[in-house]
Order: sequence, then C-alpha cells, then structure tokens
Amino acid sequence: MSILIKPIITEKATNDSELNNRYSFVVNNQANKIEIKDAVESAYGVSVEKVRTMNVRPDRKIRYTKAGMVTGKTKAYKKAIVQLAEGETIDLYANL
Repeated sequence: MSILIKPIITEKATNDSELNNRYSFVVNNQANKIEIKDAVESAYGVSVEKVRTMNVRPDRKIRYTKAGMVTGKTKAYKKAIVQLAEGETIDLYANL
C-alpha cells in the first residue's frame, strides 16, 4: 500500500510551505498519522514534527444540457499537512 500519492502544489500550499514550513500531500484513505509521518521521513529524508489530516469531501455538480440534467461528482480523498522541523525543507520540483 502506497501511503503518499502526490504532493499538493497550489498557491495556498506553496505559500504555507514557504512561510510556515508545512507541506501538503494527498495520502491513502486508510493511512493514519504515524504511517504518514514514517512515509514522509523515509521518502524525503527529513524529520517531521506534526501531521494534520483531513478528509476532503467530493464536489457535486449539476449541468443542464440538451440531453437533460447531468449530475456528477469528484472523488473524495484524504489530505495530510506535514509540519517539518526547523531548518528542513522538501524540494518538490527536483523530480520534474
């Protein structure tokens, strides 16, 4: 089971990483905070102080088309915000 799925690279997450040394990841839905901490430490070689998790609900949309009303939704996922120790960073753009 892969714990870390992908990093979240948005304007808010990038600002949080620059100012507060916090990084956001999409993680497996069954992963707990201890598993997330171990996965980040082994993958990036940093020490983690705190892990915050949240379940992001799906967005529901309704579109009116010629064929009628079309409903849909996005997938739900789990997000983890990882606080690193002072002076440590993760270079998310190194693998591009």
